[in-house]
Amino acid sequence: MDKIIYLDNNSTTQIDPEVLEAMLPYLKERYGNPSSTSHKLGREAFAAVEIAREQIASLINADPEEIIFTSGTTESINLAIKGLVENSNAENINIITSKIEHKVLHNVCKYLERFGVKVIYLSPDNTGLISPEDIKSNISKDIILISIMSANNEIGTIQPIGEIGDLCKERNIFFHTDAAQSVGKIPINLKQLNIDLMSFSAHKIYGPKGIGALYINKSNKKIDLQPQIHGGGQEKGIRSGTLNVAEIVGFGKACEICKRKLFEEFNKQIIWRDRIIQNILNKVEGAFLNGHPYKRIPNNINIGFKGISNSLFINEFSELAVSTGSACASETLEPSYVLSAIGRTKAEIACSVRIGLGRFNTDEEIEYIIKRIPEGIKRIKEKIL
Repeated sequence: MDKIIYLDNNSTTQIDPEVLEAMLPYLKERYGNPSSTSHKLGREAFAAVEIAREQIASLINADPEEIIFTSGTTESINLAIKGLVENSNAENINIITSKIEHKVLHNVCKYLERFGVKVIYLSPDNTGLISPEDIKSNISKDIILISIMSANNEIGTIQPIGEIGDLCKERNIFFHTDAAQSVGKIPINLKQLNIDLMSFSAHKIYGPKGIGALYINKSNKKIDLQPQIHGGGQEKGIRSGTLNVAEIVGFGKACEICKRKLFEEFNKQIIWRDRIIQNILNKVEGAFLNGHPYKRIPNNINIGFKGISNSLFINEFSELAVSTGSACASETLEPSYVLSAIGRTKAEIACSVRIGLGRFNTDEEIEYIIKRIPEGIKRIKEKIL
């Protein structure tokens, strides 16, 4: 293979050419401010934003007015969690979350703990699943919010958010989910799920970086968010700042494409994913899978090779663009807290890599990977023995 095979699609994705084409006019001749509708350019920009809002809402079966634009999932999580807590009138504020949430959520919770908020961090089982029963047993009268991610960014395990949402509604508790890894990859129908707040981004679904959204369930009138950015009152006063029209248009187009291709890509990537996993587990002695064997997003493979560090793996397979964990944690030398939480040892964590399949991978690349990895692992073992 004389090119790099990109296999880090859980970190970020290539912009789809259709998305880029849709964005370009709003980077050139259609440069109006959507808040300035006294002239044609402003009205064009406003209309483009509202079309994108409809496209995004359509993918997740929400209403357009329930979509608030942000700079990405990080900001959306901050707005959802801090916004709820800061406007809460509760005397004692408790939150339930998990030990395998994205670092963003953990850091928001650590920040709130400095101000007296109590946070309960639940442990997953060894496949990465959070038990609704475990959540239920930890609910007290002071719990105002539960935040559990829809799918894990490292191991791909899909959480039972339907059951968790029903439990929250029954107990009159706000439910937030980080859906950055699930939107556009698995079906999400917000008319059938009891979710109050959902955070997600464009760059995980072949859209541009730097644009995201927060879904706010309009049917729950108790949701009252304290804005985290103060300014001109854009986005219903919840998130101020001049809207980035080009990126919003790209986000909308990315969602439109995902809706059109969701089941085709879902089926294709599951076949690819399971073929790669089974071939590696069958052919490589000491290989092990991290995460749930089938309750996982279709494009995620997190796999380890006993006795072979991920640095040796990366050196051997320089043509494969893979990850050793979360992109947000790649600059640290600490072992993955997600893999640690599901019971992996430090040695096993140091031997694990994440493979993220995507829209622009090909059958030829998959066949290459299936053949190349077992052969390459064998070569590494011959060198180190």
